[in-house]
Amino acid sequence: MSDLSGKSAFVTGAGQGVGEGIAMALSAAGAKVALAGRTLEKVEATAKAIEGRGGTAIAIKCDVKSPEDCETAIEQAVKEFGGLDILVNNAQEVPLGKLADVTEDAFRAGFESGPLATFRLMKLVQPHMAARGGGTIINLASSAGLRWDMSGYGAYGAVKQAIRALTRASASEWGSDGIRVLSIAPHAESPGLKAWVEHNPKEAEAFFRTIPLGRIGRLEEDIGRAVVALCGKDMQYLTGATIPLDGGQANFD
Repeated sequence: MSDLSGKSAFVTGAGQGVGEGIAMALSAAGAKVALAGRTLEKVEATAKAIEGRGGTAIAIKCDVKSPEDCETAIEQAVKEFGGLDILVNNAQEVPLGKLADVTEDAFRAGFESGPLATFRLMKLVQPHMAARGGGTIINLASSAGLRWDMSGYGAYGAVKQAIRALTRASASEWGSDGIRVLSIAPHAESPGLKAWVEHNPKEAEAFFRTIPLGRIGRLEEDIGRAVVALCGKDMQYLTGATIPLDGGQANFD
């Protein structure tokens, strides 16, 4: 893996699933990691696991839908680590269902936890990254916005496509600061995906047949280590792109 020694990272939704896998991989590569999540006990458990492997991590209670929480959390991480080099916007409430069934509250929660939180946190870290000569922002997108059949995925796809637009814009505007901004669209062994498979067995069976590699990604080994590579020096000329970590399923062309 790339060596991220001396780097510091901030990961939202780091108490489970993809966020936890990314945080573990970043730590294994040498980065200090601030773990943000709505449930403090979950991010504390992730911090304990990282420390048990010899890494450095702090747990921060943060609801990304709260401007105050986001500002306080970034301030705490910067104070603890002296700055930030990596931001991973992973936390997301998922507004699934047909449009007639998705409530405005659910759609609003998806927007506030997704593109609005991404927008908010990127703006908060930008001056800190610029002061250090650059950094890397990883935003979580989804192939849900590109499905061949959008039925049941319109609201979720909409918020995730908004994140991709923010990724392109921030990559364009902040490249001169040395800040690279990328989206990843993973399929991973997260609690959310496992629950979806359990409740939609027939659709899940068809879904797996469309993945050329025949499986979903492992949280740390497949998704987390890919993020490490994207944050490393070997990828320093890549920005503004969406990386589909999905076993070859989606077509983002």
